[in-house]
Amino acid sequence: MLPAEFGPLEALSFLIGFFGPISGALQLAVGSPYGRYASASFGPGLPGKLAWFVQELPCLLVPLYVVTCTPAQRLSLWPNRILLAIFITHYFQRSLIFPFLIRGGKPVPILVFLAAFIFCTVNGYLQSQYLSNYAVYSDNWIKDPRFITGCAMWLIGLVINIYSDHILRNLRKPGETGYKIPRGGLFEYVTAANFSGEIIEWFGYALASWSLEGIVFALFTTFTLSARAKQHHRWYLEKFEDYPKLRKIIIPFLY
Repeated sequence: MLPAEFGPLEALSFLIGFFGPISGALQLAVGSPYGRYASASFGPGLPGKLAWFVQELPCLLVPLYVVTCTPAQRLSLWPNRILLAIFITHYFQRSLIFPFLIRGGKPVPILVFLAAFIFCTVNGYLQSQYLSNYAVYSDNWIKDPRFITGCAMWLIGLVINIYSDHILRNLRKPGETGYKIPRGGLFEYVTAANFSGEIIEWFGYALASWSLEGIVFALFTTFTLSARAKQHHRWYLEKFEDYPKLRKIIIPFLY
């Protein structure tokens, strides 16, 4: 592989790495204007289920395009296959299952939707193109402690993420309205257990892939979700006098 061939992917990686802290800082400054914090200042709202489905879909469709319409010669390697399957599995759940389990759901402002759609398109291309056409791993990479540990982290994070979403969906009984304090699972330790799970997932993926593309994705996710988690934490403390004071924001016992 010539260095020039790899240039566009490196550029995309650095672009995502550049915008990660900016995204987090903006959310800390003005808040995350969707869900319970939805604001008309960010454009008209799209139905929540539709917005989640469409904005996450590029991370499924773009990899399928790359696999079927490019040489994808690196997918002859088992580590590449497994890593791409890990990426696709998350977004299969996120785009084709999660949106249709949402109960109610606030509208998503059009600007927020567009930002998420663009990110998923760019990142879907970056990860799938890297794994399909550029990344070269030895056959022994699947036995490497970094790969094994990373895959285990990804699976643990996925389970935490899905289970935490399940807890949030079932806080209210049929006919009930309003908000409640989440209980159970990792929520006993942090306010944003679902976000914690997703961050664990992508740091596991980054470790297993041992790549620039993987780590910038994990860092972007961390900056973005940590900012929203802090907003959630502050909101719960203001709304509920009995909110557990020892519960951290997103990292058990630390933050």
